[in-house]
Amino acid sequence: MNEQSTALRETVRRRYAAAAVKVTEGTTACCEPEPVEIDGNFGSTLYTTDERDTLPAEALAASLGCGNPTAGADLREGERVLDLGCGGGIDVLLSAGRVGPTGRAYGLDMTEEMLALALTNAATAGATNVEFLKGTIEAIPLPANTIDVVISNCVINLSVDKQAVFAEALRVLRPGGRIGVSDVVADNALTHDQRAERGDYVGCIAGALSFAEYRAGLEAAGFTDIEIAPTHAVADGMHSAIIRATKPNAVNAGDTAARSATEDPCCGVTACCTSAEKATDPSTTVREARSAAGCSCQN
Repeated sequence: MNEQSTALRETVRRRYAAAAVKVTEGTTACCEPEPVEIDGNFGSTLYTTDERDTLPAEALAASLGCGNPTAGADLREGERVLDLGCGGGIDVLLSAGRVGPTGRAYGLDMTEEMLALALTNAATAGATNVEFLKGTIEAIPLPANTIDVVISNCVINLSVDKQAVFAEALRVLRPGGRIGVSDVVADNALTHDQRAERGDYVGCIAGALSFAEYRAGLEAAGFTDIEIAPTHAVADGMHSAIIRATKPNAVNAGDTAARSATEDPCCGVTACCTSAEKATDPSTTVREARSAAGCSCQN
């Protein structure tokens, strides 16, 4: 990561650490904390009254997201859910209730102050099927193929390496697992400079991907069944959106690889490393074709 990216990440960390401290210090015996986010396009007002009534006041006050990812993630009993950039834990707690005692909800955040607040909120809510992890969303501290659903609320746009986030989400998801995230997405016509004119990076605007960039990034990581549905405007040409996608299951992934090997030439050979392989040039043998191409698969 270069110096600019490191500095930008630190700016994001400081902004959300300060938000957590504001909530913690604003709580007294007689008064609930004031919300950190008062813009109607962001924060706890995007959740239903019934959802808000089940949550600690501090979790609501620390809510800084642009949507409600749990509403679109179709969570089921017994599933394992990971919230990227969990903040004060609002979406982790809602997820924990949806997956029930046989499921588990993980929250990941790089900010110690937010994690401390999330742990307090989980204790207040009496949630026992939750776990909070410290780390970055570009390097998730969980094994591969262990999570059913990845959610996130207006955090991926803050990442300095969004492609790494997509790759990590795919890695930790089990085959057939899915993502359901809320994020800010820009109109395709807006340049990066034009996005920056509409808001700063830590405000979730300047770093937002366009609709086309978001789709391309998920596809490049290996996701399928991608849906990007805008929900409300957050600035001119900028939208909160629900993004859904699926990690291919093992059978489909194998089918895709087989089709690729059959249809695409590799090292001068079609159907590479299968019983049907043959040289693309009929005047040469498979071994000669591989040798000429410098292919590492020559046996």
